[in-house]
Amino acid sequence: MKRQWRKIWFSCMGLALLEVSVQAQTCDWVSSCEGKTWTQNKVKLQTKAEGTAADLSVDKGDSVVVFKAWGTCFNELGWDALNVLPSNEKEEILRKLFSPEGDLRFTLGRFPMNANDFSRNWYSCDEVPGDFELKHFNIDRDKTSLVPYIKSAQRYNPNMTFWISPWSPPNWMKINQDYPVRSDKYNTMHPAKDYYLQGNKGPKTEGVFPAELAETDFFIQDPRYLSAYANFFCKFVSAYKELNIPIKMVMFQNESWSYTPYPGCAWTPEGIIRFNVEYLAPALKKAHPDVKLYFGTINTNRYEVIEKVLDDPRMPETIQGIGLQWEGGQLLTRLRAKYPNYNYVQTESECGWGSFDWKAAEHTFHLMNHYLGNGCEEYTFWNPILADEGVSPWGWKQNALIRVDSKQAKAIFTPEYYAVKHYTRFLMPGTKVLAFKPTGEDKKPVLVVQTPEGKTVVVAGNFQDNPQQLTVKLGEKWLNVTLQAHSFNTFEFQVK
Repeated sequence: MKRQWRKIWFSCMGLALLEVSVQAQTCDWVSSCEGKTWTQNKVKLQTKAEGTAADLSVDKGDSVVVFKAWGTCFNELGWDALNVLPSNEKEEILRKLFSPEGDLRFTLGRFPMNANDFSRNWYSCDEVPGDFELKHFNIDRDKTSLVPYIKSAQRYNPNMTFWISPWSPPNWMKINQDYPVRSDKYNTMHPAKDYYLQGNKGPKTEGVFPAELAETDFFIQDPRYLSAYANFFCKFVSAYKELNIPIKMVMFQNESWSYTPYPGCAWTPEGIIRFNVEYLAPALKKAHPDVKLYFGTINTNRYEVIEKVLDDPRMPETIQGIGLQWEGGQLLTRLRAKYPNYNYVQTESECGWGSFDWKAAEHTFHLMNHYLGNGCEEYTFWNPILADEGVSPWGWKQNALIRVDSKQAKAIFTPEYYAVKHYTRFLMPGTKVLAFKPTGEDKKPVLVVQTPEGKTVVVAGNFQDNPQQLTVKLGEKWLNVTLQAHSFNTFEFQVK
């Protein structure tokens, strides 16, 4: 009889221990709020919700996209900021940004072909008018800053890959014979040349960007120029290949719909199709068949303009993907629904206006949730590091992940750095995005992923002034937790 009761007792204890082990499974919890970043705790997963409906439910088989890469941009002013620091601190920052064991773990790099708005000033790889054979093409200027910057990153991650886009073609290839699209106190373009933009704009439309659409290509639509420019791209890729810097993707233009006082170039849908289909794609296929051509960077929310380009029957054979940034991100769900066969990438995280504050970090956290949750497989940040006020030579103050005080030669990790780390530290290449909840009126974005190691990761924010309950159903388990006001949170556990 005693033996029988002993069996029953051990059996009951076994069931109880099993129940406790299920209920007591814990996940690591990292949280950050202003003034208290990267606090590490643990939280128990439960077998039921705690009195509230689920913010998000994830079931077996859910899938949005397989994420491939986090990236950042290499610009001259970033290199200058980095070199203000003592050598040991400079190396530590490079390790944090690019090492597979670092904080942000960037594996993808973007850099400009010719100058961009965070170069020290305007330059191009060939400023000799009429040089259609590109005899004077060179990347000598790049070798003074961009190449050393990239090589420094490669020391910490030799397997990095890169992509490029121009902000402006050489001056002589444009109808205004100058690098900006419009005149401004920060450039030397004659105001009379503003006619090329102002005299060729469509009617003003509210609620879209740009409100007035340029109806003239600023790139000269002459076959000699178009052909020379396509070859210009190929020579640029070749020049970097010789330096063991692999450019794997090209986009024809940065922000065709920003009519800028800094380097820029406006294009029409007809010009975009002509250049990409008839010139750039064939040239790349011949000289660099391993380099992908994406349509980007799209920074307009005028759907009809992008649709006009993508509806050309030759585009599926021309491009492999689509790159979106700024207002272009508003088109992501609509474009993926109509054009599901393309790969989608985010090409430039929004840089703000030099506030370097927690609100800017929350906006970046929201952007990562939006782009990954809606199917982008790559995400590229803008300047990882800038000095002082983050101001460009063309007068725009911008945020960065790390801010350098040049007087004290000191690096400051901004709130945005931690917003980014809450994603990049846990979501590695090959991570499967399972489901997401957009920021919404409750200001509570949530993203759920599964890593190649089989770990489930929940990334959630609370942008309200008060704590909020987070309830996420993960198969048969529940994550029930209270998020601090204005906080970033990452939860990680191994699936059992």
